[in-house]
Amino acid sequence: MVLRCFGPVLTGIGILGVLAGTAGAQSAYPNKSLRIIVAYTPAGTTDILARAIGQKLTEAWSQPVIVDNRPGANGNIGTEIAAKAAPDGYTLLMGTAGTHAINPTLYPKLQYDALKDFAPISLAAIVPNIVVVSNALPVKNVQELIAYAKANPGKLAHGSPGIGSTGHLSAELFKSMTGIRMTHVAYKGSAPTLQDLMSGQLQVVIDNIPPYLPQVKAGKIRALAVTPAKRSPAAPELPTVSEAGVKGYDASTWFGLFAPAGTPPEVVAKISAETRRILGLPDVRDRLLGLGAQPAGSSPEEFARFVQDEIEKWAKVIREANVTLN
Repeated sequence: MVLRCFGPVLTGIGILGVLAGTAGAQSAYPNKSLRIIVAYTPAGTTDILARAIGQKLTEAWSQPVIVDNRPGANGNIGTEIAAKAAPDGYTLLMGTAGTHAINPTLYPKLQYDALKDFAPISLAAIVPNIVVVSNALPVKNVQELIAYAKANPGKLAHGSPGIGSTGHLSAELFKSMTGIRMTHVAYKGSAPTLQDLMSGQLQVVIDNIPPYLPQVKAGKIRALAVTPAKRSPAAPELPTVSEAGVKGYDASTWFGLFAPAGTPPEVVAKISAETRRILGLPDVRDRLLGLGAQPAGSSPEEFARFVQDEIEKWAKVIREANVTLN
């Protein structure tokens, strides 16, 4: 029997050439500029982390890394854009506990699947929240804040970078555990929240440490406590909320790099390895620790398991706080 071939015939040498070319194309990654989508406003924690890592990726790979801020809908707009991007390793997302652990429960009609639409790359940092107040508010510690709020029910305004953000949910947990009432004011990001806190339009904020710590040190706002179970290396003088009398209180957030689902595993592995190397650099560690963020690299597999656990944890908090969004 004679087999007829109606297309070009690849000899053994030709096949080897094609395979070599494919391998060469893969090993050449990256051969053009990359972008890291940040689903929040500039100057917030997510933006700071993305720019710190992006700068080092540029230096390591000699390719520009552009941070693309796409804020809105509590991080959903930018995250959906990233989910629908080409899975070629040239569009990444600096995801957060909000975009990948909270929003899947908070939004019943979410336009992306936090697990199925993304390839986890590496956890980047774990960031405690900080309890800060306006200098105009006559309280110096957590117990005084609780007493003042109880004496003035509903009169204090507490801000957050968005409904359902870790800042918002941390405050809801605080209110629930202390029995106080405060009025929630949601903003689009940490930057405007901080601005109104400094101006006195807000009295209380519980939010990620990095944007607020410099202003605390400058004396423009007052810090009362941090929210995790352990004190933060960035502000070791501050007690935890639990130490300050709200026993068992524990809340913090995290940030990590994702790629769209379908990104080649070898590309994901390369970005993950480089990200972990960057997070271990002394200057990067010092910069992040100085902002209150604790570097925390991980393998793609470890990060995937972490995200799954976080979805389950925050789902419980959301249900108990009865926070809902359409």
